[in-house]
Amino acid sequence: MATEIERKFLVTGTGWRAAADAGTAYRQGYLLGSERASVRVRIEGEVARLNIKSATLGVTRQEYEYAIPMADAAALLDGLCEKPLVEKTRYHVPHAGRVWEVDVFAGDNAGLVVAEVELESEDAPLQLPSWAGREVSGEARYYNVCLVRHPYANWTADERGTVD
Repeated sequence: MATEIERKFLVTGTGWRAAADAGTAYRQGYLLGSERASVRVRIEGEVARLNIKSATLGVTRQEYEYAIPMADAAALLDGLCEKPLVEKTRYHVPHAGRVWEVDVFAGDNAGLVVAEVELESEDAPLQLPSWAGREVSGEARYYNVCLVRHPYANWTADERGTVD
């Protein structure tokens, strides 16, 4: 069984940009998002993948990923995936011996910036960068599959943690 152990944080400020790579555009959608699992189609730069991930909350989830032809991915995204699609640019940012993935969302989720870091175990030591804000690992609304159903553009000030 494939397992992903990942922690997720809101990003504060732009301090991460100085160490970031050039970034890769992502376009992804969901064929299925149930209580047990999600099935995602993703175009990541010039690569296309089908991904199946358990829907459990927390930092550890089952995950399976398979390469698929680009034309198939484009057809699935355009014709079969729930809308809106998730659009984002992912940047890789090294910090304290780990590589963080910073996702800057666009489209219906513009304004949301989230950082993720994969770990070898749930209790692995982790040095947080100064730009890592509140941890949201166990908050489903920050999962990409949930951003399709309830995009960031539709969040209330309370959901965003801001005051209008």
